[in-house]
Amino acid sequence: MLFLLQRRSFFRLQKTLTSRYLTNLRVFNYPSIQYDLDPKDSTQNSLIANIYLTQRKKYSLVSSLDLTHSNIQDFGILGTSTLSIRNVFNGAETFDIAARGNIGSSKNLANPSDNFFNVLEYGLDLKLHFPRIFMFFNTEKIIPKSMIPSTVLSSGYAKQTNIGLDKENFTTIFSYNWTPKRNTSTRFDLLNIQFIRNLNTRNYFNVYSSSYNALNELANSYTNTNPAYFDGDKNLIIESGTDGFINDVLNPNSSLIVTTEDKKEINNINERKIRLTENNLIFASNFSFSKTTKNDIKDETYYGFKSKIESAGNLLSLITKTSKQINSQNESDEIFGVAYSQYVKAELEYIKHWDLNRNKVLAFRSFVGVAIPYGNSTSVPFSRSYFAGGSNDNRAWQPYSLGPGRVAAFNDYNEANLKIAASAEFRFNFFGQFNGALFVDAGNIWNVLDNVTDEKAVFTGLSSLKDSAIGSGMGFRYDFDFFVVRIDFGFKTYVPSNESGKKWFKDYNFNGAVLNIGINYPF
Repeated sequence: MLFLLQRRSFFRLQKTLTSRYLTNLRVFNYPSIQYDLDPKDSTQNSLIANIYLTQRKKYSLVSSLDLTHSNIQDFGILGTSTLSIRNVFNGAETFDIAARGNIGSSKNLANPSDNFFNVLEYGLDLKLHFPRIFMFFNTEKIIPKSMIPSTVLSSGYAKQTNIGLDKENFTTIFSYNWTPKRNTSTRFDLLNIQFIRNLNTRNYFNVYSSSYNALNELANSYTNTNPAYFDGDKNLIIESGTDGFINDVLNPNSSLIVTTEDKKEINNINERKIRLTENNLIFASNFSFSKTTKNDIKDETYYGFKSKIESAGNLLSLITKTSKQINSQNESDEIFGVAYSQYVKAELEYIKHWDLNRNKVLAFRSFVGVAIPYGNSTSVPFSRSYFAGGSNDNRAWQPYSLGPGRVAAFNDYNEANLKIAASAEFRFNFFGQFNGALFVDAGNIWNVLDNVTDEKAVFTGLSSLKDSAIGSGMGFRYDFDFFVVRIDFGFKTYVPSNESGKKWFKDYNFNGAVLNIGINYPF
């Protein structure tokens, strides 16, 4: 009896692996596998597997129109069209050409014309998928076919306009993917290249209005500030006035003398402006691994974790050291006129769900991430840094409005290179498809081992965890089966930046609540 059970289990496993492998080739519809007795076996203990395959069309065009919501974009309409060409080199390769366009609205962005749709992005992506590992040595013994290996080469271009500084984004990725076991996945990006070019740097102080307001106030506090820097309303002119005032303050030969504290603040504003308006060249490799014990969409007793480690800039550092492009020791090395980023980054996320029966679920999430610059960089690129707040994070704060540390929200987009966060949520059913939730979010972002020296923003050890912000609240959700619409009200429960002495439950009311609208559960 035990032998029969083991044999049936073996056949099920082989059937599942075969189906998954053939489906992953992306050139066949879902296969049909049937078993017949082997007529040559008189003992009738042998089976013959018959696999029936239906080839998919060589060309297919799929278009979609989606409504989107993110931490930056309050409302968006995303349209995509993808042309797939299958079996390109007669080895089950797939070539995808995808064009996409997005138009959206964000109340947090500079919008002098007061247009509802103030976000525009469009792009083109190319992806070539190989159902095997391309390597200079045979990887079959390390990554067998049962792990469903694949190699993906992708390249993309995207352009943003009417949003902040406007950007062009060029990406190229060469990655390997495989699944060591059921419900696990592994990805290794041998090359992950990103070039970000800012197109409208003159718009900086329109976008980062908090920086402008602080600079404008400082300029007005000194009577000998050059009057040509101001307009008729005594405000600094963007960009001639703002840059002129900064240059006068930081120029040691200038006749404009300011206090040491004010000079430090103006220098911080200028350094942040330089960092956020400079072009970024990121030449990285990364490895990620994820695992979950979730069996299906209705399984609510499971755990899952994701881990990732990334290193950037080492190859370019080697190239510049062996070339004649090396600058002086006080300057960053450049490739094609752009200083490349150099850092190491690690992330770990853990999620746990408990099914409490009767449509009640307790969900928990924790996250730790850090990116340390070194070598050619003293800070991490904005696109690789962390922020806090938003519908999938600490819901009592707007995106980018929390931290770093106990710093009051001075900048419009606060970010740092260390993040620690945890959330707990109790979910329950009201009636039918209508559900509710009670939640607590905690965490913050900090600066560590970079060029930020503000003690309020720097993580100095476990004692800095006392500057973790805490938000709590309630939510309402409607389940459409294939997605969930979510509305959460977050209340600031503990505010580390409040220096008035009352950090707990200040402004804990609906007037100070943050409304978050999201799609699907936050974790």
